[in-house]
Amino acid sequence: MDNKINPSGMPNGFSLDRMGELDAGEQQLITRRMELLGPAYRLMYDHPLEFVRGDGMYLYDVKGTPYLDCYNNVVSVGHCNKRVAEAVARQVSLLNTHTRYLHPAILDYAERLLATFPDPLSRIMFACTGSEAVDLALRIAFSNTQAEGVIISEFAYHGTTMAVSSVSPSLGDAVPLGQHVCTVRAPIAYRSDSEDVGRRLAQDAEAAITDLERHGIRFAAFLADTIFSSDGLAADPVGLLQPVVDVVHRHGGLYIADEVQSGFCRTGDAFWGFLRHHIVPDIVVMGKPMGNGIPISACVTAPGLLDTFGTCRYFNTFGGNPVSIAAASAVLSELQECNLLENCRVTGNYLKQQLKKLQCKYACIGDVRGVGLYLSIEFVKSRKTKEPDSIKTLAVVNSLREAHVLVSTYGIFENCLKLRPLLIMKKEHVDYFIDQLDKILDKLNKS
Repeated sequence: MDNKINPSGMPNGFSLDRMGELDAGEQQLITRRMELLGPAYRLMYDHPLEFVRGDGMYLYDVKGTPYLDCYNNVVSVGHCNKRVAEAVARQVSLLNTHTRYLHPAILDYAERLLATFPDPLSRIMFACTGSEAVDLALRIAFSNTQAEGVIISEFAYHGTTMAVSSVSPSLGDAVPLGQHVCTVRAPIAYRSDSEDVGRRLAQDAEAAITDLERHGIRFAAFLADTIFSSDGLAADPVGLLQPVVDVVHRHGGLYIADEVQSGFCRTGDAFWGFLRHHIVPDIVVMGKPMGNGIPISACVTAPGLLDTFGTCRYFNTFGGNPVSIAAASAVLSELQECNLLENCRVTGNYLKQQLKKLQCKYACIGDVRGVGLYLSIEFVKSRKTKEPDSIKTLAVVNSLREAHVLVSTYGIFENCLKLRPLLIMKKEHVDYFIDQLDKILDKLNKS
C-alpha cells in the first residue's frame, strides 16, 4: 500500500492530515472519537460523513441531504426496512435469550434457510458476525482434518478475530499472516497471464499445498470469498471454482465458501454465489446482510463434519438469539417475497451495460467486471500497459461522495471502484449514479 496516496492505512480512508479542511463541529467529533475509541478505528472519505437516519436506498446527513447508497451490503434489503424493523421491535419486547433454552423460532428459520442449500449441506450453527462464522468454520475444518494449513487469495479479507485476521492479508502488513497460511493469486482474468483463470487457481493451490507440506504443515482448508471481492472481484467464467475444489478434495482438505459478500441473492443468478459455479462447498459461512444490520451470522455444513466437531462444546451467548433470528427471518421473507434475486439480475445487468458504455467513452476505465449487484470498475493509466491508477480511483470516489453517491475503493492496487448497492436498487437509481459518474469522469478527463 502506498501511504503517500493513502496515509490513513485503509482504502478510501480519512487522513488526519486533512483535519484543517473540516469545520469546527466535524473536528470536535473526530477528536472525541480518537480520544475515546483510539486510533485503530478508521473513517471513510477525504471528508468524513455523519449520518442521522436511513430510508430505503438512501442515508441522510445532519442537514437532511440524501446520499444514494451504492456501497452497503449490510442493510441489503434497504435502510430501516419496515418488515425487519417491526419483527425486531415485536421480538425484543417479548423475549431475548440464548440458545440453551428451547425456542421454535431458531428451528423454523434454520429449516427455511437450509432449504436454499443443496445436499448434503443440512446443518447450521449460529454466531453474531462473519468473523465468528469464519473462525468456527476453521475450527470445524481443523477438527475434521487434524491439520491446520490454510490457503487463501493474496488480498483476502475474512474477518477480525485473532484466528481470522491471520487469514486476511488485506488488513495490511501490521497484521501478520499465520505461519500455517499460504496465499494464491485471485482468478481475475483482466491481469492474468493465463486464459483459464480457474485452472491457474487450481495449479496455484496445488503448489501452495506442496509448499505447506514441505514446511511440515498439513493441509486443512481452502478458504475463499466466492466473488474474491477484496482482491478486486472475480466472478467469471461460470464454473471457474470446480478445478480448485477438485484439488482441495484430492489432498484431503475442505473447501470453505465465504458467502458474506456473494450470498443472499447478491449475484443475481443464484441465492448463493457458489451455486452459479455449480460447486458444493464443504462449509459455507455467511454474515452481514443476514440480519439487515442486526448482528447474526452462520456456518452451514454437512452432518458428518458436525458430528466430529460436536465432541467439542459450542456456545455463543448471542448467536441465534430470538431477536436476531426475527431479523434474519424477516430478511429472508423480504428476499423471497419481493423477488430480490430477479431484481439483482435485471438491475445488475442494466448497471453493467451502462458502465460498459462509459468504458467505451473513457480510456481510463480498463475493465468492468462482476455480476448482479456487485460490480467493479478498474481504473488504469493506460489500457495497453494496464498500469493501475489508484489516484484517479480515489478522486472518483471522493467526487461521487460530493455528488451524494456512496461507493468505495478496493483491490490489491486500490484502483478498483467497488459498486455494491442495496439489493432494492432500481433503474432510476442506476441512471442517477451513471449520470454523476459520467460528469465526474468528463471533468477529470479535462483537468
